[in-house]
Amino acid sequence: MPDKIKEQRIKCPHCGHNIHVSLDATAGDQDYYEECPACCMEMHLNLHIDEYHKKIQLAVASDDEQYF
Repeated sequence: MPDKIKEQRIKCPHCGHNIHVSLDATAGDQDYYEECPACCMEMHLNLHIDEYHKKIQLAVASDDEQYF
């Protein structure tokens, strides 16, 4: 992948606040939690590197719903 670090705008699944996250593709697939700066609730982020299509796929989820 030519561009290993990418900025992505996501919405908090709890409060809808827009957040900018940096996605680092150098570490491969990642599964982690980040806290929303507006509502302080945890968001589950799942990062998948699709080498074949040269894309980064990010799934953002709360406890009960999922956004792509």
